[in-house]
Amino acid sequence: QVQLVESGGGLVQPGGSLKLSCVASGRDFSDYVMGWYFQAPGKERQLVASVDSGGWSNYVESVKGRFTIARDNAKNTVYLQMNSLKPEDTAVYYCNLRRAGTLVQYWGQGTQVTVSS
Repeated sequence: QVQLVESGGGLVQPGGSLKLSCVASGRDFSDYVMGWYFQAPGKERQLVASVDSGGWSNYVESVKGRFTIARDNAKNTVYLQMNSLKPEDTAVYYCNLRRAGTLVQYWGQGTQVTVSS
């Protein structure tokens, strides 16, 4: 059974940093695209960043230069380092693993990130 467990969310002041982690279990995910999405209240879930099996990463414009996504295939883990956080980054962040070229994907349960003074 596939399971994704996220951690690292919390409350941080503007300008602060958080690091999210998502540990996957149940199969080998080395050929999956790993990503993070966020969903603010009343808004649709949207992609923050993703990294494919070759290490190529992609970011939404609003987080470029502030967030860094990384993966560790040996640990089936994907990370999101978030620096210079802004109030508009406040959302529930979801881990997503998607098998490239297919509709197969898995979601984490979400972790709340709140940026506020």
